[in-house]
Amino acid sequence: MLAQRGRNGYQVPFPCAATSHPDMKRKTLLITAACLALSATVAIHKVGSARQPRAVAPAANFVELLQTDLVTVTRQDLQVSLPLSGSLRALNQTSLKAKVSGEVKAVLVREGEAVRVGQVIARIDPTEYEARVAQARGQMLAMQAQFQNSRQTLERNRELVGKGFISKTAFDKFQSDLDIARANLDAAQGGLGVAQKALADTVVSSPLNGMIAARAAQPGEKVSPDTRLVDVVDLRVLELEAPVPMADVARASVGQAVELDVEGAGRFTGKLVRINPAVMQGTRSIMVYIRVENANQLLRGGMFARGTLALGQRAGVVAVPASAVRTEGERVFVYAIDRATLAERPVQLGIRDEASGLVEIVSGLDAGAEIVRIDLGALHSGSQVRRIKV
Repeated sequence: MLAQRGRNGYQVPFPCAATSHPDMKRKTLLITAACLALSATVAIHKVGSARQPRAVAPAANFVELLQTDLVTVTRQDLQVSLPLSGSLRALNQTSLKAKVSGEVKAVLVREGEAVRVGQVIARIDPTEYEARVAQARGQMLAMQAQFQNSRQTLERNRELVGKGFISKTAFDKFQSDLDIARANLDAAQGGLGVAQKALADTVVSSPLNGMIAARAAQPGEKVSPDTRLVDVVDLRVLELEAPVPMADVARASVGQAVELDVEGAGRFTGKLVRINPAVMQGTRSIMVYIRVENANQLLRGGMFARGTLALGQRAGVVAVPASAVRTEGERVFVYAIDRATLAERPVQLGIRDEASGLVEIVSGLDAGAEIVRIDLGALHSGSQVRRIKV
């Protein structure tokens, strides 16, 4: 009989081993066959069980939203507006320049000081110009004396030619001498006027009420004509120059109000006063000019301003925040909440109100619908919505 060795060294009979007895041998074969069949069945069952897929619990498909992430669609009055931006500049400003050459004797103002019309700003050494005036006056007096002498001579000879004591030809010569003396006197008077004007130009005065923006010359400097001395600006009225696309300029008109947000100064109201008749090369836009009253002089030249030019108005239209609109390729849509489920709604857009940040919905959405107001990243249509209360 077959046997296996146990842990203590004794032989233990194997239950499925064959024996020498015929009946026992037959019985042992049957038991062995049964054992083998049972082992094969167990093995097949294990292999089949390993190949069958396990049931997986469905993943939760939901999105959590704050109440501030949502907005109810309403009807609004939208304004078609055009954004404008640029730097403010004084409507009246000037650079005072020297009209004559010479040494600067004095500059009587500094930056930030207020000046009045006619106030003396600077003086240039007048010595040379005073001498020129004296010379021109002397020449003029000489020419004036010559003219008086020629006129008296003509009057005396007028009686003589009437009595026949002198010829008509001699009298014509006296008339010619008088004409030449008159021309010389006119030239001398003109020269005196030029010299006097140059002398007056040695005193530089302000042509407008305003403030000194820059002082470019100092006493002792030698200047020539057109040398910049000081800049004067009148801050009571400012202008904003801004480009407008050609497609929109037809809807702009003189007199329209413009709301401006000036950096560092707050909000101001301006008015469109001029539209440039020429198109700017390269940008294909047209410049418009917005005037801003600044009686209290809170604004300064060079300040940056943003504003909107109203081009029209639409009343009672379905409108949503522009941030709620999604664009993917040619698709334009919003995410709406329909029975606690996130749904993608294709929409057609209309006008955009730049001031309020709203955009018109022409079709695809009705007033009263609740939508996601901002871009929260990747959302999936069909997700269950859970509202989070803060």
